[in-house]
Formats: sequence, structure tokens, C-alpha cells
Amino acid sequence: MFGSWAAHAEDQRGSVTNLPLPRYVSMKAAEGNVRRGPSLSHRIDWVFKRRGMPLQVTAEYGNWRKVQDRDGAGGWVHYALLSGVRTVLIESDMLPVYARPDSNSPANAHFETGVVARLGTCSLDWCRITAGGYRGWTLKSNLWGVDPAEIRE
Repeated sequence: MFGSWAAHAEDQRGSVTNLPLPRYVSMKAAEGNVRRGPSLSHRIDWVFKRRGMPLQVTAEYGNWRKVQDRDGAGGWVHYALLSGVRTVLIESDMLPVYARPDSNSPANAHFETGVVARLGTCSLDWCRITAGGYRGWTLKSNLWGVDPAEIRE
């Protein structure tokens, strides 16, 4: 009903956008209704209330995207509420963000758990992130919203 599913996740493509599934996006709107199904007639289960929050798109149907957050909570959201701008959630408290992708380099800042940061370049192990006017590098394993094998230039 919502498109065919390929045997392997890396082979899956959205039936509407032809973009990879799953993939990460962020909330463009300050709040967005999360519905039980892909239409306005479906019940609103809850409301996402955090602009920039990273979400994972797992399915597409017309103008609707099935998304889930870090905790696996989700449902169907209208595509106009989503952005392709990549963000991540900090998963470690007082996470050091380094000047270079090297834990021996000086720390530019420390981020608390739950901070939403903009995602920049990523190597196999490190990502450059920006939040609150601070930027730097941290280990990818401390972030939610980027795949472990994902490389970004």
C-alpha cells in the first residue's frame, strides 16, 4: 500500500522522492502534527515541538513522510514541515567538541545531552557540528542523526 520494500535497507528508495530510505531530515517548523496515517483525516497522535529536531524518514506516501525521533516515536508528517538541513542530537552529557578531529586537540566547547546541533563534515569516526555559536569536532558515536558508516564532505 505504501510502496514496495527492497530486501536490503541500503537498496530502499522512496517511492515519491527516489531518495534513500531510511534517511535523516530535520523539523523545519516550530511544531508539527504527527498523524496515525498519511492524510489530514487521520488522527493526530502528538505534536513535535522542536524546530531543528533530527528525524529519520522511514516511508513516503504522496506528500507525507513517516518519521521517527531518537526514541522511536513517530508517525506521518506532511513534507512541508520537514527540511533537508541535517541536524543531530547530542547523546553524551558535557560532550567535548574539539578544534580538530583529534581528542588531544583543545576543546572549543562542551555540549549537554539533548542539544540539537547542525551537522557538517563527517569522516568515518568524526563529525563537525555547530550549536550555540560554537563549532568543532566530536566522535560520531556520540550523535544521533547520522549513520555510523556515513561520510559527509
